[in-house]
Amino acid sequence: MTLSRDTPVAIVGAGLMGVAIGYVFAAGGHDVTLYDPNDDVRASALGRAAAVATLLDEDGAASLAHLAIEGELAGAVATAGLVIEAGPESLEVKREIFLELERLTGPSVVLATNTSGIPIRDIAEPLRDAFRVVGTHFWNPPYLVPLVEVVGSESTSDEFVTETVELLASVGLRPVRLRADIPGFVGNRMQHALKREAIALVAAGVCDAETVDTVVKYGFGLRLGVLGPLEQSDLIGLELTLAIHETLMPALDVTAVAHPLLVQLVAEGKTGAARGEGFRKWTPDQAAALQSKVNEYLVEAAQRRRRDDRDESLAKGAP
Repeated sequence: MTLSRDTPVAIVGAGLMGVAIGYVFAAGGHDVTLYDPNDDVRASALGRAAAVATLLDEDGAASLAHLAIEGELAGAVATAGLVIEAGPESLEVKREIFLELERLTGPSVVLATNTSGIPIRDIAEPLRDAFRVVGTHFWNPPYLVPLVEVVGSESTSDEFVTETVELLASVGLRPVRLRADIPGFVGNRMQHALKREAIALVAAGVCDAETVDTVVKYGFGLRLGVLGPLEQSDLIGLELTLAIHETLMPALDVTAVAHPLLVQLVAEGKTGAARGEGFRKWTPDQAAALQSKVNEYLVEAAQRRRRDDRDESLAKGAP
């Protein structure tokens, strides 16, 4: 098996993430086939891909020329060297998809899953060719957030993982290879550890949700784009980190299940901006304005990253 810049890619699921992942590979010069069983989803896929090009201020014609839409799974994966599943975050659904993919593709085809945190071994468990299943956790939206967590189970071929990492890097993504197949991988474990503490602070009456968000956005969150938590610990000195931990760790929330406040809000139908209320109250205009602000911020960050990468390449004497 050899994944290369010429490898055709199939995406199973043409929803939000499927189209976004497909666009990244198409922009990288790969022929991409987007499969979805839903007629309406397929009908809107190319339009949504074009909207990505508009957001990125790209012509998009060359990228869109590499995108095809397919309503039959067998046709979508017929020539693919890499198949990426971007379906619902359900173990049962993903197992059904992978059993079908195993039947429709040869043993040299990499079968990747965009699960946000289901262990890869659990998805691959019913398969005969479990060695082909690789976790590729993209972050939303992947055309602006370059990280991909690449995870293999105990059964996954090391060669398949290595080549997947190399292919992802070749289209401008930032893959990281994990050493263990654990629930939530790295990013979501840290992100949801933060959310657990945030919810617990609100539930305990320490502050309201707006205060939590303000503390993150105008405090330590400002430096997270350039300074990771362990880099920050090294810069300030581990003796200070240790002193803080000795005081703080016994007081942190350790709820072992979903926090009761989160369970209560969902049960009451207060599920977030789309319903007008979650931890905070929302109008449609407020939600749309914040999403627009997030997109603008991420576009600017992506542009800075490209400039930095170009400058670094020039400094190294790259052509």
